[in-house]
Amino acid sequence: MSFVIFGDSFTFPDGFASTNSVYAYAKGLRENGVNVYVICFRNEFKKVSDNVVDVIPFYHPFGQTARSKSFVIRRVVKAKKFFRAIALLKKINKDDKISDMLVYTMLFSTHFFAWCLSRFYKFRIIKECSEHPLGQYQQNIFKKAVGWLKMKTEIQLSDYIFCISRYLIEFFKKQGFTKSGLFLVPSTVDPSRFFSNDGPPYNFPYIGYFGGLTFNRDSIDYLIRAFAIIYKNYPNLNLVLGGFCTKSEKYQIDQLISELKITSRVIVLDSLKREEIIRFIVHSHILVMARSKDLESKASFPSKLTEYLATGRPVITVNVGEISDYLVDGENSFIVEAGNSEELANKIEYVMSNYNYALEVAEKGKQLTGTVFNYNFQANRIVDFLRTL
Repeated sequence: MSFVIFGDSFTFPDGFASTNSVYAYAKGLRENGVNVYVICFRNEFKKVSDNVVDVIPFYHPFGQTARSKSFVIRRVVKAKKFFRAIALLKKINKDDKISDMLVYTMLFSTHFFAWCLSRFYKFRIIKECSEHPLGQYQQNIFKKAVGWLKMKTEIQLSDYIFCISRYLIEFFKKQGFTKSGLFLVPSTVDPSRFFSNDGPPYNFPYIGYFGGLTFNRDSIDYLIRAFAIIYKNYPNLNLVLGGFCTKSEKYQIDQLISELKITSRVIVLDSLKREEIIRFIVHSHILVMARSKDLESKASFPSKLTEYLATGRPVITVNVGEISDYLVDGENSFIVEAGNSEELANKIEYVMSNYNYALEVAEKGKQLTGTVFNYNFQANRIVDFLRTL
């Protein structure tokens, strides 16, 4: 069995949530006897060459290190990407017959290109779905119509769909996709990646949040306001926010921190590299997963949550989507309702006051990353599924 992971919604081998997902898929399948190849349709302007990581060969069809100012040259470069991808698939297929391609993309053009390749080289197309397919098309009626048409067409161009939640399984059933072609793959993690030989980045305890630094989707404002309620009770405790955001989002964060008069106690790291973030995560005193309650959160399962659990540090998460299907408040994590800063503040105080107990709870949460959230466990399920088809 030979398996290609292909798409443009991730970078490789370094990156964030989608990169971790691709890495977990690839490593797990490899350990279960499947030959895996990663073709990253992104990274077009990064100094990254084709290479191998953990016995996983990966390729970057673009190979450019700078964006040209010329529109014509950019189009030529983009065309070269497609031709090189075809050449890569031809070589892989010749040396090791491809059985399946897992497609990671939000772009119809990339999905259609993958489907064309699959018809020519005779392999199955698997659509990876970790977000609601209509989540980014809610602005107006026109956008909704475009999103619906795109989704319905991509369904027709997919042999199977890997869904991150039961919600998405039921959603695609209602869209007419056959039940036998839907497969649940929860958020997975390789717990061995979440350790650091380096010491703590600071000489004080801190509450950590690492991911998207937005108000709307990630509810960072909710976490900042919760910290403002309790920070005076803990003179040495700080809040560290690490991840990525736009300039306008960074301005929003700085403005709120200033308004709440907690500038000296909040650290915003908006340019951390992936390998640096792991160090900050594993040395956090408490990890918090904030998220808004919307269509996206209802359908997805945050990969940062499984990463948090892998550290064995106390985790406080909001109750959105299917989190409560796996986690129990006070048993393997601490759970609060989304959008309530006072409830989150109270939960932080509870964890701080009962920290030894919180570490016991965290250890039970960590155990889940060796079972249901474990990359190898889920890869074994995938291999069994594909071999029965």
